[in-house]
Amino acid sequence: MLYGSVVSRQEGYLRIGELARRTGTSPELLRAWEQRYGLLQPSRSEGGFRLYSDQDEARVSRTKALIAQGLSASEAARRALVPVAPREEAEDGAPAEGLATELREALDRFDAERAERVLDRMLAALSLETAMQDVLLPYLHLLGDRWATGEVSVGQEHFASSLIRGRLLGLARGWGAGDGPSLLLACPPGEEHDLGLIMFGIAAWRRGWRITYLGQDTPIATIEQAVEVVKPALVVLAIAEGSLLGSHTHELRMLAARVPVAVGGGVRPEELAGLGIRLLEGDPVDAARTLTV
Repeated sequence: MLYGSVVSRQEGYLRIGELARRTGTSPELLRAWEQRYGLLQPSRSEGGFRLYSDQDEARVSRTKALIAQGLSASEAARRALVPVAPREEAEDGAPAEGLATELREALDRFDAERAERVLDRMLAALSLETAMQDVLLPYLHLLGDRWATGEVSVGQEHFASSLIRGRLLGLARGWGAGDGPSLLLACPPGEEHDLGLIMFGIAAWRRGWRITYLGQDTPIATIEQAVEVVKPALVVLAIAEGSLLGSHTHELRMLAARVPVAVGGGVRPEELAGLGIRLLEGDPVDAARTLTV
């Protein structure tokens, strides 16, 4: 849609403050990039406000990633404005698969600098949801399999998980802001695997939800206390191993009687029977798509 046209429906478009929060870029810098380089191509609402699209967000993210690689802002913006032709992607093979391979090699060698560069390239080449689904989630599944067979050490697994967690939480900055309905996210007691839950939160946030994140190994009592304060529309728990439910059945049933609760991860439907808890199926990004704001 061309600059200056009127948008009758605002769904799917962002005001500049929300665009700034999603990209970690100040509104002032976004306006400067729009004026100097034509990086943003907003439409206008019926009230005259500038509204920015997913394509604008992608160009900002790509520009930031290219700047991180050493390009000037003007050169990065120029490249971000050039669409990637499907034929060029095909000639390069599978971009996501190649990025996942490079990421694995860097993290196996404890090479944080190289891994961060790969992540920069990933975010420049792919949308955030595609990056999570086609690069990060497959990498993490493979990492778990390789750890189980002894191909990677505990140190390598911890290093990789820590670096990816830090990057994801950086992308999630500001996910508690806004006026959308609230999601309370937590890993129950004994559950340390939270990367999928963070990705779920990012994907839900991009669909209008506000996120309150409690993190790993959270006591049920702590979740209940947070519910009193936050009053979420939904509590989402991540459980990689369904066996964790057994020792918390009563507490979870009581929690679900107070607030809607959903569980994602490695839980079987029969384990939730009688608890009043919804099962989120699919990967974290697909699960977030099932939520209705």
